[in-house]
Amino acid sequence: MHGPALSGWLLMVLCGLTGAYCLLRTRSGTERERGAARSEALMGFGMAAMAVPAALFTPPRWTWAVYAVVFGASSLRALTRVRGGGHHPHHLVGSLAMLYMAVVMVQGAAHTVAGAHSGHGAGPAGGVPVLTGALLVYYALYALRSAGHLVPAPAPVAVADGGTVGVVAWGARPELALGCRLTMAMAMFTMLLTL
Repeated sequence: MHGPALSGWLLMVLCGLTGAYCLLRTRSGTERERGAARSEALMGFGMAAMAVPAALFTPPRWTWAVYAVVFGASSLRALTRVRGGGHHPHHLVGSLAMLYMAVVMVQGAAHTVAGAHSGHGAGPAGGVPVLTGALLVYYALYALRSAGHLVPAPAPVAVADGGTVGVVAWGARPELALGCRLTMAMAMFTMLLTL
């Protein structure tokens, strides 16, 4: 994931802000909406951590194994929630994509260590091209579909008992949640390209 420094910085900041907004969304809505927001926050912060430029911080080799465990558990949780009808299939695909990237990076770190010990300059593995391609197509289509639905909505208002009008909190704005999903889909597409 450690590509050019500028794109790494941009991805890190964008995904970190998206994760922070998703955490804000966990304070309102139904339990299903809060669960989706928690999954998206984990995805946003995970992608931000993966995108940290190597010039700033080069994570130890074991970090990728930790990512694999975290997103493996997230994938299992998403699978059980999808089967129970309480989760979007997109969250399962996202968790599996993060797991896939972490496993590829674990293998790349192992190849780099093996290459260093044997004197060969082995670089990180690039993953399975067909799977990477399928994920790229999925995220490109998801981003295009989401962008098509992203039309500015009028600010929702709530009427209190006394007849005063108040603006609904930022965490309850559906168009912002869709914008976050679009942002993460584009960031995932970019990260898969650098794989």
